[in-house]
Amino acid sequence: MQPGRLTLAEIYRFWRRPEKMSLDPDGYAALDRSAATVAAVVAEGRRVYGITTGFGSLARQTISADQVAELQTRLVLSHSCGTGAPLDERVVRLVLLLKINALSRGHSGIRSAVIDRLIRLLNDELYPVIPSQGSVGASGDLAPLAHLSAVLLGHGEISHAGNRRPAAEVLAEHGIEPIELAAKEGLALLNGTQVSTALALHGLFCAGDAFGAALTAGALSTDAALGSDTPFDPRIHELRGHPGQIAVAGWLRALLEGSEIRRSHLDCDRVQDPYSLRCQPQVMGAALDLLRNAAATLLREANAVSDNPLVFPDSGDVLSGGNFHAEPVAFAADTIALALAEIGALSERRIAMLTDATMSALPPFLVAEPGLNSGFMIAHVTAAALAAENKQLSHPASVDSLPTSANQEDHVSMATHGARRLTQMAANSARIVAIELLAAGQGIDLRRPLATSPGLSRAMTAIRGCAAFLDQDRALSGDIEKVAQIIEDGRFSGTFHDLAEDSAWLTADL
Repeated sequence: MQPGRLTLAEIYRFWRRPEKMSLDPDGYAALDRSAATVAAVVAEGRRVYGITTGFGSLARQTISADQVAELQTRLVLSHSCGTGAPLDERVVRLVLLLKINALSRGHSGIRSAVIDRLIRLLNDELYPVIPSQGSVGASGDLAPLAHLSAVLLGHGEISHAGNRRPAAEVLAEHGIEPIELAAKEGLALLNGTQVSTALALHGLFCAGDAFGAALTAGALSTDAALGSDTPFDPRIHELRGHPGQIAVAGWLRALLEGSEIRRSHLDCDRVQDPYSLRCQPQVMGAALDLLRNAAATLLREANAVSDNPLVFPDSGDVLSGGNFHAEPVAFAADTIALALAEIGALSERRIAMLTDATMSALPPFLVAEPGLNSGFMIAHVTAAALAAENKQLSHPASVDSLPTSANQEDHVSMATHGARRLTQMAANSARIVAIELLAAGQGIDLRRPLATSPGLSRAMTAIRGCAAFLDQDRALSGDIEKVAQIIEDGRFSGTFHDLAEDSAWLTADL
């Protein structure tokens, strides 16, 4: 890995499954220069924040040279105050990757030996157990990163092969010696936005899975409800000019191309479809543009140096600033939340339309013998409940702030929980879309002997691999979870990654 040069495709691959990494030799050279600069500060007795002083509102306290190393250890332990459920291992994997990437740019004053241990943790799948709550997104993600850093000292817990055990035991088994931190190293490890950014990237990738499935579900619903593909005509979207809208319209045209169902009603008397069908390019295209913008912000942040103070070996300067403030991440997380809420909201409206016989020209609630059978009636209620929950969760986190550290840190980003809530929102949206895929698939089967398009036939194969046609009432909860699982496994994510103009993200296609 060349520090500061990660691509979104590389980050996505690390998120989807474990990979091995090694650091470019230039990264080690930069680390050595940076660490030497910090060592010179200590040797010269210079008063520099976080190296020879206390932290936060205690920055006025000077630390003697013989206490500098002890200061870093106490910093890590005192900041290990997180609470809540542990972070998902995919998120922890990204935190390790991003921390290695940022520190190895050579502006944090940390030694190569510390980076090598972080690389061992990542490559050996030794994941620090990091509580998910306790960060306000400035000064960096202090509490969660303290739990990560404590593992290097032999404290805390490590999760390996599905088992949580004391870090000291696991490190010993893998031949990794706990490290004694040198000047500034604890602060470099704790300061930074890597947890917020990893959580937001996790939310972005999960949103991509839901987005791709929702486009497929929307095309299926259009065909099942005898909808028109005229609203997807490229001339309409070129006149407006939004790139996401143009891309989504093109994808919907491609998905519907060759449908016998569509050809069967070319001369029908319906003039316009409901907005949930007709305005898919406008709504989903706007969501795509938000996700693209968030992806660009998060990629910059993933490659950023965001601890404090920053070391400039060429001049010997050590400058105190505020790159740890995660406001860009908070804004990106809030926009992802808006996109996720609308992806689910539009899907829920299409489910409502499909189950309404007056709108879809299908049997009431998509089942034979309505009355005796309730069909998809309560599946739609579940979708409505999840959509409503997402609306509540989509309230922006970035507009909130509470001062901390005796008012020294008087404005914070709240990026961490703003990004963390995306996991639940994406899960909700995936299940709304799973219900739509089941409902739309039911509608397509009810149109037999007419067939849908070749592209949507492949989607039908995936759906029927999870759930049979609903000929009479049965419990649908298991079917919903099975379809949600293939959504979250990336079965439909190729659609999003193609439209996001980064085809290397593609892990599975229809």
